[in-house]
Amino acid sequence: MEKKVDRRILKTKSQLRTGLAKLMQSKDISRITVKELVDEVGINRSTFYLHYKDISGLLEEIEREMAEEIQEAMQRHPIGQEQHATFYFIEDLYEVLTKNREISRALVGPNGDIRFIQKIQHIIEENSRGLLTEVCHASEKELRYFYAFCLNGCLGLVKTWLLEGAHRDPEFMARMTFEMAANAMNAFCNAEDSFENSLTEKSQ
Repeated sequence: MEKKVDRRILKTKSQLRTGLAKLMQSKDISRITVKELVDEVGINRSTFYLHYKDISGLLEEIEREMAEEIQEAMQRHPIGQEQHATFYFIEDLYEVLTKNREISRALVGPNGDIRFIQKIQHIIEENSRGLLTEVCHASEKELRYFYAFCLNGCLGLVKTWLLEGAHRDPEFMARMTFEMAANAMNAFCNAEDSFENSLTEKSQ
């Protein structure tokens, strides 16, 4: 039988996450001290050290759990030619961000962790490469241009949504993101076809 997590532990960890998110709005993670954090949330230093070795350990746990939720969403709705599954994955992704809204805002903000953002981009890239290769017949090198455009564009959309208060619900944002990504993929595939045709014509 799975051991039940103590509610007090969950409450403490939630307080620490909220406090860290607040401090990251104005300070780089490397400059945030344990004392600042525990003073912010009103707990003892000893309580913090019961759960984490340092601030980096707290951030790593937050990022790991969010990445696991995103991986689970991809397993439920794998990216593929069935467009509804891809849409539902994007919607789940926005749900994860909504559930972790404050820390998500901090992570994509000016004092965020670029490594976490790159990790999420890598997860999405790895899980969508097969579809793009199959649909567009593009090489790995060529696909990098698409990912650079599409993933960074989607990240900009997510950042704007989070930093402006996330006033649109996950379903609306998922639909917008899906439509933009689908249009970008179609444009990329068409550009590849046009390029291949022009090469064929020149060789004749």
